[in-house]
Amino acid sequence: MIIRSYAKINLALKVLDKREDGYHHLEMVNLPIDLRDVVEIELLPSNWEDSYFTTDNADLAAVRENLCEKALKAMRAFYHFTENFDISIHKDIPFRAGLGGGSSNAAVIMMAINKLLRLNAKQEDLEKIALSLGADVPFFLDPKPAFVSGIGEVIEPIKVKNRYHCLIVKPDAGLTSREVFTICDTFPRLDLNIRNVAKALEEGDDELLKNSIGNDLLPVATSLCPEIMDIINELKQEGADIVSMTGSGTTVFALTRDKRKCHELYKKFRVKEGLEAYQCNITC
Repeated sequence: MIIRSYAKINLALKVLDKREDGYHHLEMVNLPIDLRDVVEIELLPSNWEDSYFTTDNADLAAVRENLCEKALKAMRAFYHFTENFDISIHKDIPFRAGLGGGSSNAAVIMMAINKLLRLNAKQEDLEKIALSLGADVPFFLDPKPAFVSGIGEVIEPIKVKNRYHCLIVKPDAGLTSREVFTICDTFPRLDLNIRNVAKALEEGDDELLKNSIGNDLLPVATSLCPEIMDIINELKQEGADIVSMTGSGTTVFALTRDKRKCHELYKKFRVKEGLEAYQCNITC
């Protein structure tokens, strides 16, 4: 099977209380985008004694145990199958960027295993396994615009009235969620009303959207990677209104309904040293 594995942006992210297990309760508005990886998974013959993971991204290849390997182990532990797989990941989604690339890869591997082995898995079981892997993984089992809360397990679909084009800009530096969440409670929270973001999307109110988006992790991430705020400020100076950071960083996004404006910004930022830039669309 060859599967497209899509990224997401957090149009808004609010950090609530910290649980005893170390996780934080969150409120997020997630939008899937058509920036994607490609995951190829093949069921190996029965005489093969192990599964194999390969990727064309050196940073991911250096990770001792990535989320995709954990997804296979979690599925094996739950369903007790013995089959092995050859899994290859072609990466276009930046690594350690807040775009959910690893979570998306893990989710599509889970779904591919379910189909290849004809497990007929219940959706609630897949959601339980996905949540054990990370807060973003359940969203990618069916990536649609959504209000997400809890620790990622409560997903409420939302409709997006307008069609948006999206510019993604990422500095060379990356951050892990662990780095950011470890110190996030030492920073003050922002005054965010996440429900207003969902309302703005559903009503097509760009002014409300511009004034409501935000990310509680932005001050934390910029303390570790100041280039994030430089990108945000430059995008706003160039006329972008709906601008913020996604996830735990370091990626910055800008939304616009003007395709030409998005492309003009893309051309400016893609040639800047120390930055990666991508032009994409919100998928609904």
